[in-house]
Amino acid sequence: MPTTGVLLISPVLMCCYTRGLIRPVSASLLSKPEGPSKQPTCSGSPLQVARWEVQTSFVSWDTAAKFIGAGAATVGVAGSGAGIGTVFGSLIIGYARNLSLKQQPFSCAILGFALSEAMRLFCLVVTLLILFAM
Repeated sequence: MPTTGVLLISPVLMCCYTRGLIRPVSASLLSKPEGPSKQPTCSGSPLQVARWEVQTSFVSWDTAAKFIGAGAATVGVAGSGAGIGTVFGSLIIGYARNLSLKQQPFSCAILGFALSEAMRLFCLVVTLLILFAM
């Protein structure tokens, strides 16, 4: 961070230049550096107070909306994981209740797994489209 002066703290500066002390720190740090001003000096020495410039990157509204939309689209991935857990949990409960039916619940569970995994891939594709295609 570039500084435009040297930080001096003395009782003379404290009594002469309280304007910088009264301002909030955020206003002092985030404001643009001021040019040389005609401020009065105490005891004949010029005032040199440090000014820090905070450099931030500007993100447009479109880019921010893309990231928010992509984050919202990835919620479906978590839902897909919950769906897969529910499908196989129900399969285990079905096996525990009726062991004689073995093939029919397993084929239904595989179909449920495939549909849930397809929704996960669909959410992932929509997320990538939002981020990179728009």
